[in-house]
Amino acid sequence: MKNIVKKENAVFRQFLGVDFVVLSIGNDTMVTKMLYKTTDNVPFHKHPNEQSGYVISGKYNLKFEGNEYVLTTGDSYSIPANIEHSIEIIEAGEVVDVFSPIRQDYL
Repeated sequence: MKNIVKKENAVFRQFLGVDFVVLSIGNDTMVTKMLYKTTDNVPFHKHPNEQSGYVISGKYNLKFEGNEYVLTTGDSYSIPANIEHSIEIIEAGEVVDVFSPIRQDYL
């Protein structure tokens, strides 16, 4: 567990072609910063983690539970665990995501 992570010690990762940074890991939560490019493709998927996010920059089309949401700077969202969702990157940018429990596939 890393309670404090200085920016120079953040761990860069890639998952399904998407670059991201693991910012911190607690007992039950994980904070990441997604570095979305317009060429990224995040198709419908689901995981056993609740996911909440905050849009730092960029423009996205988030789809889940039969709805579509266009998200831009300052918007936030929460996706329940085990719910299929996808995100289309309209404009490149960064999104902070918090997962609970910790995503083991992001370690």
